[in-house]
Amino acid sequence: MGEGAFSSIAMIVILLGFFVFMTMSDKKKKKKTAEMRNSLSVGDTITTIGGIFGKIVSVSDERVVFETSEDRVRMEVAKWAISSIGKVTEENAAKQ
Repeated sequence: MGEGAFSSIAMIVILLGFFVFMTMSDKKKKKKTAEMRNSLSVGDTITTIGGIFGKIVSVSDERVVFETSEDRVRMEVAKWAISSIGKVTEENAAKQ
């Protein structure tokens, strides 16, 4: 084998390794997100993918109902629309 063939094979191996790494990383992230959404419970403070903050009042298999303010405005969204769980403060709301 010549020097050119070795460098071509090395490049292919490096690219394959990169794609395998990226695929594994993506699967791990999707699994973590699915676990977060399956662990939703009444009383959790959430943020939707649209940036709406609220407190969960009802959870079903596919949907979540939450209150968005002190006025007790309720919204219903699909579970896949929940981006994070956690305490919402004015400081981290401004960061997001």
